[in-house]
Amino acid sequence: MDQALKKKLSKDPNGLMTYEYIANNIDSVDADMPELVDNIIAVDKNGQFVVSTARYLHAIDAKKYAPCIDKLVKAAIERDREHVYLGDLAATIWGPDYKDHAAELSAKDDNFRRIFKRLYPSGI
Repeated sequence: MDQALKKKLSKDPNGLMTYEYIANNIDSVDADMPELVDNIIAVDKNGQFVVSTARYLHAIDAKKYAPCIDKLVKAAIERDREHVYLGDLAATIWGPDYKDHAAELSAKDDNFRRIFKRLYPSGI
């Protein structure tokens, strides 16, 4: 990624520019993905585009982008204080029936456990 693009994306007001750059250039950004993920986390204050990026990368290739997805999910947990986007994230990453498997998923995945606790603080 060249310096002009880095500078432009660092001024991204909410993460949309970075998300669009990733989506529009997915075939050529693998080497830059860690830096792009760090940028979107830095600029997206409410988690909307952090979640969108995690969902997008999961749909494209969950195994290939697993480290980036993990980092984005952790950031989403911290950013989405109003829990606006976490439900969609959980359904995308762990399936639409994630509630049916909450105990099992909570036992083996810390990110899931943290999201589930935020979405359902007193259980289902």
